[in-house]
Parts: sequence; C-alpha cells; structure tokens
Amino acid sequence: MTTLQDRPALLQVRKLNFAYPGHELFKDLSAAIPAGVTLVRGGDGRGKTTLLQLLGGLMPVKDGVLQLDGIRLDEDSEAYRRKVFHVDPRTEAYDQATPPEFFHAMEERFPGFDRARLPALIDGLSLAPHLEKKLFMLSTGSKRKVYLAAAFAAGATLNLLDDPFAGLDRASINFVTHTLNAQSGNQQQAWVVALYETPEGVALAAAIDLGD
Repeated sequence: MTTLQDRPALLQVRKLNFAYPGHELFKDLSAAIPAGVTLVRGGDGRGKTTLLQLLGGLMPVKDGVLQLDGIRLDEDSEAYRRKVFHVDPRTEAYDQATPPEFFHAMEERFPGFDRARLPALIDGLSLAPHLEKKLFMLSTGSKRKVYLAAAFAAGATLNLLDDPFAGLDRASINFVTHTLNAQSGNQQQAWVVALYETPEGVALAAAIDLGD
C-alpha cells in the first residue's frame, strides 16, 4: 500500500486474507484508503476484481476487518453496504432497464444521489442517443458509461470501479479522467479503481499493487 497524499482514511482494511481453492490471493493485506482515487493495480489473476468485491462487502470476508466511515462490515453489514457503490460491468441485472430507469433505481438506493449532475454526465459520456434503449441493446462501452454516470451522481462514500476505461472512446476516457480528478477535493468520498496499469492523467491519492 502506497499513500501519495496525507489524508485520513475513509476505509480501513486490516489483515485481510482470501484464497480460492489452491490459489491464495491475499495474505494479511492491510490498507488505509483515503478520500480521492486509490488505484488497485495488478496483472491477470492477481485478484483486482475479487478485492473490489471484498471491499464492497459483496463477497464473504472470513478473515480480516473492514471499517468504512466508522462502520465495521462484520458488525453492521447492511449499513456498510449502503455506503458502497459498485456495479459489476459484466452484470445483466439491469439489462431490461433504460438508462433513466437505471438512474431512478440508483436514486432510490442512494440518499445522496444528485440528479442535477445527470445532464452534464450524460452529455460528457455521449449517452443522449441511448436514453430510450434498454441496456441489453447497448454496446459494452455504452453500458459502462451508464454505470459510470450513476457512480458519479450517487454520492456514495466508497465507489468501486472495475476497469472503468475498458470499451470507452478517447473523449469519454478524457471525461472520466477529468471527473475522477474533480473528486480529489471531496473529503467524503473514496474511489477505488482497478486496472492492470497506472492510468494516465489520473491524480492518485494512494495505490495498492498486487503484482504482475
């Protein structure tokens, strides 16, 4: 764990252990994840996606302590998860919804959802032509844009983005980079971004390197 800026941690991870049968991923992993953008970097099979799911309380944590904004996952898992935004970019759970219907579902889930931000996000991610389509009709990149727009509007304490630039055009990559950097001054939100390499132009508050 490398912290590049001296900031208080929003998420504390202490001695997290996790293994699949015959394959150990994390041994006593500890990290203090601050506000701003934290990079989880690693090669294929190093556990980037698994770590995001563990941090979000979306997979059982059998050994280790996670504490988000003062709430321990093992003591109040529901309150913990209410502070987390995570949508698996490969999910089909929302395929029958249009982008506005998906945004409405996220607005109902997150009390801090800022609907006023949506027009600028829709414009910046070039989503306007797709608003009347159901998500299953969209390309992989366009679906990711919908999920990213929701993440930026949700107002969650912990935001987990798995390979957010995959399938995006250059203009959208630039917009996501700019929007992530704009979050760096928000002391109430942590953004954890999983990628196989360090993203160009993103101001990082910390990094977790899982190796190649």
